[in-house]
Amino acid sequence: MQRDQIALPFEWPVADRDEDFLVGDANRNAFIHLTRWSHWPVMATLLTGPRKSGRSLLGRIFARHTRGRVFDRVEDHDEESLFHAWNDAQATRRPLLMIGDRPPPAWEIALPDLRSRLAATPQVEIVEPDDALLAELLVKLLADRGIAAPDGLADFLVPRIERSYVALQNVVDTLDRDILAHRKRMTLAAARNALVGAGLIRRASRRA
Repeated sequence: MQRDQIALPFEWPVADRDEDFLVGDANRNAFIHLTRWSHWPVMATLLTGPRKSGRSLLGRIFARHTRGRVFDRVEDHDEESLFHAWNDAQATRRPLLMIGDRPPPAWEIALPDLRSRLAATPQVEIVEPDDALLAELLVKLLADRGIAAPDGLADFLVPRIERSYVALQNVVDTLDRDILAHRKRMTLAAARNALVGAGLIRRASRRA
């Protein structure tokens, strides 16, 4: 069997279960706010956060439990449609969740009526993960791909990788490709070599 084969990319199933969303300090306020939607001052909320932070997953879970409407990548939606959706949410008492990268005025809103409504809309934010959430996500994302994280992997990697959801996704993708290419079980040494080779971590010191 030839080694170093080209690892073909696969589309992994989209996480959609309640337990797929891991709650930590980075997202707890947003999570709690969405569970208390019936107490919102208006039947709408703007959720912002970095890419790969689970904001879309949280939106799908929210829609399933509330039967509310969700506008993902809200900045790209037609302003008239958003305006009417906001008004409809108030009339029907079915909550509206808008998900975006950043709140206004970071994205320009031309329609004055929509601008005034968004100014009155609660905003919650998911921030970049802390070490504890990063470690949990690392193990879970690998498990979602059928990869058992070896003992000590999270303790080794978390201090060495960028503390961001995008960086974590790059780490998981790299480890997944390495396993596919070499058809081997993951070990701490193999994971370290793959990530050093990809430039995602620096070569470990002797004591590491």
